[in-house]
Amino acid sequence: MEKRAVFDEERCKGCELCIEVCPEGIVHLAGHLNRKGFHPATVTEQERCTGCMFCARMCPDLAITVYRPDKRAAGA
Repeated sequence: MEKRAVFDEERCKGCELCIEVCPEGIVHLAGHLNRKGFHPATVTEQERCTGCMFCARMCPDLAITVYRPDKRAAGA
């Protein structure tokens, strides 16, 4: 499994905190609205995600899950 950040668009209120902390600058607000009427945050270049988890730690709505490869499962 590669590193990736998954945003639950329906939980996101577009506060932009994740955008501010992303060291890669790959998190942006989407052009569409969610059911709550907010522009949700999204990752625009998933392949550049480092799995740092800054976005998930900063999110007050727990709308972000970061997946990282398990080094133990890979035999490291």
